[in-house]
Amino acid sequence: MVTKEYDHLFKLLIIGDSGVGKSSILLRFADNLFQGTYITTIGVDFKIRTIEVDGQRIKLQIWDTAGQERFRTITSTYYRGTHGVIVVYDVTSGETFVNVKRWLMEIDQNCEVANRVLVGNKCDCLDKKLVSTADAKKFAEQMGIQLFEASAKDNINIEDVFTAITKLVLKTKMEASAKASDPNSSSAIKVNKIGNKKKSKVKCSLL
Repeated sequence: MVTKEYDHLFKLLIIGDSGVGKSSILLRFADNLFQGTYITTIGVDFKIRTIEVDGQRIKLQIWDTAGQERFRTITSTYYRGTHGVIVVYDVTSGETFVNVKRWLMEIDQNCEVANRVLVGNKCDCLDKKLVSTADAKKFAEQMGIQLFEASAKDNINIEDVFTAITKLVLKTKMEASAKASDPNSSSAIKVNKIGNKKKSKVKCSLL
């Protein structure tokens, strides 16, 4: 008997300004590594990791995008087919936090289903922190998005971030499946109507 490798495959996207630590977060989650040297992501990179959530094995394909404006035309195409998005800012940079709103707008413009979580990275740098937890929480509540303060360097809340976004995506998928199988839903009624159409009679002649 062959055991299934995974129950679901989800595509996740990590976005945010350049230098906020998107690649570091991905590297910490996928390989449990941290590189102190900053290396700019050119275009898009991705890693894969399988986790278990609510008794189901979920294979995550996580895309790490470049945050620079000059690469925006490249990364916009990678929103296609995305199930969940992790928006990252740097708690030591007020500008990266201000730009979160623009990133959230971009998700709404490019994603059909926008499961999102907000991550304030570098929370280990308390002496350099410029974005207060209170301000971030207030903004997250206004946007209806879950907030995490995390550190790729010290491995703080990284697992929680990916577990949270995976649970959101799984919930959305399950709700969509339930709606599709509900005979009272509009989508199911449409399918039933098509299936119940009388078949046209076709006369066949035997040779």
